Amino acid sequence: MPEAEQVTTDDGAAEAAPPSGVLAELTGLGRAIKELFGAQLELLSAEVGLARSALSWMLLAGLAATVAGVGLGLTLLALVGVLLAKWFASWVWALVALSVLQLVFMLAAILFFRRCMHWMSLPATRTEWGAMMRETRARAPRRVEGEDAA
Repeated sequence: MPEAEQVTTDDGAAEAAPPSGVLAELTGLGRAIKELFGAQLELLSAEVGLARSALSWMLLAGLAATVAGVGLGLTLLALVGVLLAKWFASWVWALVALSVLQLVFMLAAILFFRRCMHWMSLPATRTEWGAMMRETRARAPRRVEGEDAA
């Protein structure tokens, strides 16, 4: 087994120099890590660019879907209006019936929206939190009286 070279320092102490193979391996490891993280950084920047492009296309697709949905809704309303006009044999009564149907639908949507807003206020959590605070407030004077007596 080859001995490590002896290196003498200024104060005369001898130190063992690391073998050159270990230094070469550490240098190679450093280069490999740099390449690995460099490749990961390139991949990350490419994916971020793709995500930015996808966001623009996603917004455009959402706009197109909204326009198509509104168009479909208007077409279906017109179809229901025509069917009601044939059934009632009067455009006036058909439009009145259609207005009533839309009003009922709108009121149901408003009530559902209000219920969802109530759920978002976390009523059970607020009730539990209030009970916990009242209990803590009631316990505090008893604790202080107990410490004063001791």
